[in-house]
Amino acid sequence: MPTTTAHASSPVMSRAGVRSLRRGLGALSALAGLAVLAAVITQVSDQIAAGRFEADEYFQFFTIQTALINVVVLLAGGVEAFRRPVDTLLYTAVRASAVAYAVVTGLVYNVLLRGIPNDDGYVGPVWPNELLHVWIPVYIALEFLVNPTRARLGWGALGLAVSFPLAWVGVTMVRGAVEGWYPYPFLEPDGPNGVGGVVGYVVGIAVLIIGLAAITVLVTRAQHRASQ
Repeated sequence: MPTTTAHASSPVMSRAGVRSLRRGLGALSALAGLAVLAAVITQVSDQIAAGRFEADEYFQFFTIQTALINVVVLLAGGVEAFRRPVDTLLYTAVRASAVAYAVVTGLVYNVLLRGIPNDDGYVGPVWPNELLHVWIPVYIALEFLVNPTRARLGWGALGLAVSFPLAWVGVTMVRGAVEGWYPYPFLEPDGPNGVGGVVGYVVGIAVLIIGLAAITVLVTRAQHRASQ
C-alpha cells in the first residue's frame, strides 16, 4: 500500500487552521463514537427488557459489527487528532474502510430493509436505528471528505476494505446453511430471489464497497495534490 506522509498545511488554509480543523473534527468524531456505543447499548438493553435478546444473532448483523468498528475508529480518531498533526497510513486505511461500510450500511438499510417488520412483531427504539443507518454514515463520509490530514492511500487499501465484508458473508452463509438463520432476507437462498439473487446482491455490494473505497483513495490523493 504505497503512500506518502500527509501534509498538515495547504495553500488555502494555514497550518494553525488545519490543526484547529483537525482537532474540532476529532472532538466530533469522539462524540459520534460515544453516540454509536450508546445506540448499541440502548438496543441491547431494550431487547433484554423485551425478553427477545439473542446475542449470537444480534452481533451477527453487519450493521452491528461495523457499528462496533466505528466506535473504535471514531474514538481512536478523536484521540489521535490531539496527539498527531496527521493520521498514520494504517489509521487512514481503516478509516477509509469504515467510510465504505457506513455508506453501504446506510444504502442497504434505506433501500432494501427500511419498513420490514421483525418476525416476532418487536419494535425497538427508533433513534438508534436512525443514528446507525442514517446520521453516522453521513457523518463518517463527510468527515473523511473535509479532513485534510489523512495519509495518502495506495490502491492496496481496496483489498483491506473488501476483506472484512467477504469474511462476514462467508461466515454468515455457512452459519445460515447450518442453522437456517440469516440476518437479512436478501441473503436467504430459499427466498424469492433464490441462490442467484443472493449471489447478485453479494457481488453488487462487494463492487459498491470497492467503488467507495476507491473514492476514498482518490480523495486522499486529491488532498495531497492540493496541499503541494
